[in-house]
Amino acid sequence: MQAEFLLSREVYWPLRADARQESRIVYTGTRSIVEETSRDMTQDSQQAPVFRIDVTTDSSSNEPVSANGIVVELLQRLLETQERQVELLEDLSSQLSSAQRQRSIELNQWREANPELSRACRVSAEALSRVQAEFLRTLTEEVLDSEEHLVEGEFMLNEFVDRFGPRLAHLNGVLQVLSQLSAAPATT
Repeated sequence: MQAEFLLSREVYWPLRADARQESRIVYTGTRSIVEETSRDMTQDSQQAPVFRIDVTTDSSSNEPVSANGIVVELLQRLLETQERQVELLEDLSSQLSSAQRQRSIELNQWREANPELSRACRVSAEALSRVQAEFLRTLTEEVLDSEEHLVEGEFMLNEFVDRFGPRLAHLNGVLQVLSQLSAAPATT
């Protein structure tokens, strides 16, 4: 009975607000047929179906459709969709990797064109990294000392964020730029 429900369905709904016409959709296996009927629904105003399901098989269907056939067809469609998604993800990945590769090439060209500045960026990044570590130590001490006030008072939390937030964000940004522009450390 459940397989027959999947084989044939008829759905009726009004086409216009006055509900004098209706549409009929018959779904059999892989085919959907939409028919407009100009049946005057005022004749059966007592029995105007808005939704009707016919669970019998469609006699106009030439080929018998089994439940296994429906499952196989749905799995094939699912496989096709997944293959398309894989293609799209491969395209996206290649575009992202080509942009990253281009960025890496440009950075290497800049480093080769400015070797002294690149080494200075490396030394500066290392020094600034030590400054950042000390800043983070101060920040964590402040949090531990005033944990209770930060939890209870919104004013104290806002003051803390205003005091440490922008400085930390800018420091991280500068460190990132210096690290990207810096030359690899000299190997001895």
